[in-house]
Amino acid sequence: MTTRSDSGHDRHDPGLDAVMSERRHLINLAYRLLGSLTEAEDAVQETYTRWYAMSRQQQDAIESPGAWLTTVAGRVCLNVLGSARARRETYVGEWIPEPLPGGAEWVSGRQGGAAVDPADRVTLDESVSLAFLVLLESMTPAERVAFVLHDVFCHSFAEVAEIVGRTPGACRQLASSARRRVRAARPSATSAGRRTDVVSAFKKAWEAKDIEALVGLLDPDATAVADGGGLAATFLHPIEGGERIAHAWAELARRSPADMLLLERTVNGRPGLVAQQDGVTVTVLAFEVVGDRIRHIWVVRNPEKLRRWTTD
Repeated sequence: MTTRSDSGHDRHDPGLDAVMSERRHLINLAYRLLGSLTEAEDAVQETYTRWYAMSRQQQDAIESPGAWLTTVAGRVCLNVLGSARARRETYVGEWIPEPLPGGAEWVSGRQGGAAVDPADRVTLDESVSLAFLVLLESMTPAERVAFVLHDVFCHSFAEVAEIVGRTPGACRQLASSARRRVRAARPSATSAGRRTDVVSAFKKAWEAKDIEALVGLLDPDATAVADGGGLAATFLHPIEGGERIAHAWAELARRSPADMLLLERTVNGRPGLVAQQDGVTVTVLAFEVVGDRIRHIWVVRNPEKLRRWTTD
């Protein structure tokens, strides 16, 4: 019996190409499910390990390798989400999803799932924003998996049920509950150009230590959350209120090293800021802009979450 590891492995294998072509889709899915590209890559690696642990005969018996890989990756992520909750309870300070540099989207979503009102459907572009990923953290693992698979990646509830281990009807309820949270938290639309203008103005006011200008750019009920993971100095508890945030950021500007460079960069598909020293990214800031003001700021300083930014 011939397997992938036999001498014939060196010959071109169309089946292998088809299987490996799924990797980008799986990474896209796993990142949204886990909020960490590092964990997503590990989950996808585990998925492929299970695929190649099968004999060639077992692989050939699978009608749709792509569906099989998605099912296994979903189950792996569901298990990771369960253990991640316990790990994050002991995490030093606040936990923020791992930010991605530049264009954070790789491939389009799958089609053919059960119909959802277009007004409720979450686009792939929207689903990679830090604001959306933070919202997903408030869901149960089963809710998150059901919602992301169905509402973001267009998988049917029958497919979701195979992954979550519940009936299609139960998965429909999980996704519905998650959808209500998303609708309640979704802000009014703000144009990409306006978001860019607000973040750019915030950068200038921050560098100028202009507290009045900062206050004017922040929602009165704005919040700022930082993630250092115990590996970088930062504030451990959220800062609430636009005025308090403005004073805190002015103080940060006064304490910043002379060689600190603040750059405008795309963070998870949205306008953001990056602080660098000697070419190394030490801080990434993501923003949620509603109208003309900033409602949320997420500050990531944990160096383990910034490795992909060094060459950005």
